[in-house]
Amino acid sequence: MHPAAVDSIDTLASDLTGYLGKEQVNNVKRAYFYAEQAHEGQYRRSGDAYVTHPLAVAGILSEMHMDHQSLMAAMLHDVIEDTGITKTAIKNQFGLTVADLVDGVSKLNKMKFSSRAEAQAENFQKMAMAMAKDLRVIMVKIADRLHNMRTLDVLSPEKRRRIARETLDIYAPIANRLGMNNVRVEFEELGFEALYPMRSRRIRAAVKRVRGNRKEIVSQIQTSLEACLEREGLPGRTIGREKHLFSIYEKMRSKRKSFSDIMDVYAFRIIVDSVDTCYRVLGAVHNLYKPVPGRFKDYIAIPKANGYQSLHTTLFGMHGVPIEIQIRTEEMEAMANNGIAAHWLYKSSEDLPTNAHLRAREWVNGLLDMQKRAGNSLEFIEHVKIDLFPDEIYVFTPKGQIFELPAGSTAVDFAYAIHTDVGNSCVACRISRRLAPLSEPLQSGQTVEIITAPGTQPNPAWLSFVVTGKARSNIRHYLKNQKHSESVALGRRLMNKALAGFGSELEAVPQDNIDAFLEQAKLKSLDHLLEEIGLGNRMSYMVAQRLTARPASEGEEDARTPEEKGTIAIRGSEGMVMNYAKCCHPIPGDPIVAHISSGRGMVIHTDDCNNISEIRDNPEKCVAVSWDPDVEGEFSVELRVEIENERGIIATLATTITGTEANIEKISTVERDARFSIVNLSLNVRNRVHLARVMKRVRLIKPVTRVTRVKSRRVRKAIPGTIGSHLH
Repeated sequence: MHPAAVDSIDTLASDLTGYLGKEQVNNVKRAYFYAEQAHEGQYRRSGDAYVTHPLAVAGILSEMHMDHQSLMAAMLHDVIEDTGITKTAIKNQFGLTVADLVDGVSKLNKMKFSSRAEAQAENFQKMAMAMAKDLRVIMVKIADRLHNMRTLDVLSPEKRRRIARETLDIYAPIANRLGMNNVRVEFEELGFEALYPMRSRRIRAAVKRVRGNRKEIVSQIQTSLEACLEREGLPGRTIGREKHLFSIYEKMRSKRKSFSDIMDVYAFRIIVDSVDTCYRVLGAVHNLYKPVPGRFKDYIAIPKANGYQSLHTTLFGMHGVPIEIQIRTEEMEAMANNGIAAHWLYKSSEDLPTNAHLRAREWVNGLLDMQKRAGNSLEFIEHVKIDLFPDEIYVFTPKGQIFELPAGSTAVDFAYAIHTDVGNSCVACRISRRLAPLSEPLQSGQTVEIITAPGTQPNPAWLSFVVTGKARSNIRHYLKNQKHSESVALGRRLMNKALAGFGSELEAVPQDNIDAFLEQAKLKSLDHLLEEIGLGNRMSYMVAQRLTARPASEGEEDARTPEEKGTIAIRGSEGMVMNYAKCCHPIPGDPIVAHISSGRGMVIHTDDCNNISEIRDNPEKCVAVSWDPDVEGEFSVELRVEIENERGIIATLATTITGTEANIEKISTVERDARFSIVNLSLNVRNRVHLARVMKRVRLIKPVTRVTRVKSRRVRKAIPGTIGSHLH
């Protein structure tokens, strides 16, 4: 075994004894030796044994005082990927938690960040966060990336640039999101240097040049600030802040500022003992130099999303030099530099956690929107299911493009997010390659494929499960237009039928009569009039009377037979403005009559339905209709079957009915006594002939004693409000 390797694990182990128990340190060592064996014969590009990388990653995490399970996962984080050892093997060796962490890191490694668009990069950051069920996965990944960035120089320039771009796009923002400022700065500096070596060298040289002139001013300002704090009796330390190369570059680029403009600002940090002192120091420095209006920010009262707290103010110093000052407590300083890592870093050995630790824990709590958990911080973190983005999910198209959707979104939302036409013609979907219902809520990381078919249209039922505004408004818009064209078509047929009663037709009505009527009725066009008629808001009979301007006498009208007036043929494909009454369930072959219902269009009843007996002969409310010989579609009908109780009889009944190509919608049983039961069935049939065939088959079942079709007379009481629902 490599003496150097043993030596380095021993060095790490001795560092760990400072904050971990003996048993835990031994577990970390065990993980190291396991990794060393697994990576036997593998080398890094630099020529070092591969195991030096996991060891270095664990070293970075130990500086943050991460728990032993994270350190073990760091040792093993490349084992699943590179050595063919399975997750199960790691679980058997080191337990489920460590195996889950290792598996999580491997999954993140598999995500290829080919971020061309900034938006994609942001989605990947969120995706990475959402995919890591445990925050420690992100921590191990960050440490892994940090070591890779520190050892970038052995790679080819092309690879170096790719990794640097990925770090700046993905990992620096994640570190920032977790409040880990030190790591973020290191990511940015190393990434900048690798991605733009020339620009980085230039800015570094320029900073060096002006540093000499600045030194004097910095020390003057620092002295006056320290003297001011002393005079006021306020304990605190003052540090001059160096600007980082990447932040100078970003400011020059995004704010279009020149290098000298940026370097003319002097930045200081004053670190004090308590929140109270922060505000008193603020008052003192505002007395010393004039503050710049509108530049004061209180992040102590309202912390940033990543838990950062400080007071920020900008002052006009001597000779009008701008001075930026951050005032914070020691704990805030620790949180600002280490963010979520402060959670582990400031964990004291006593039972009572330190104030800094409590602050960190509180922040993690707020961040993850979780109730406080009992037990120590490790247990707390262990149970933390990270989801920094609880309201969003990220899904892929089959080509790997990412879409961000609200939580609870379905494939229909996804289809509309791609394009309105895709949504409108969507018929089915595959979620991660399996056929799934369109209403199934999607989850982050899934690949969703939408299956479309030409000529299909949105289904009104989608409105009950879509969550995005885009899907909802598009479906509504489509249905509104569809309903409009259907009602216009039905209105035209009703109008022609009514005009036939007056010996005329729509084409024959003089345009003047139509215009006069539209003006009087305050309608924009003939289509609007026809839509009103189709929706049942106006009576075709009354309109026809007015348009022909030949009021008929009552006797003459009554003498006409429905045949003379001409009936409307029902084709079954009229769509949403043609409804079939729920009280009597008319089917092709039944004598029928149509009731014009306001807003709903036409409601078809059977000729003998009790619910319309009173208005049956009122030409303003009812219209003679008949079934078109080529009527198509499936129609609902109700059957009542009396049977002798027998095991499996319901199954037999169902099988028999589906065997006749009728579709069962509902089935319910009422037990009359121990021997007999009544089964109520709701079926979809094509017409009366089809229904007769179904009833004949059912009668042949031995235990069946009687089969009848339920008509409105029987269900009138059972459907409260039936009359109201159809006649008002």
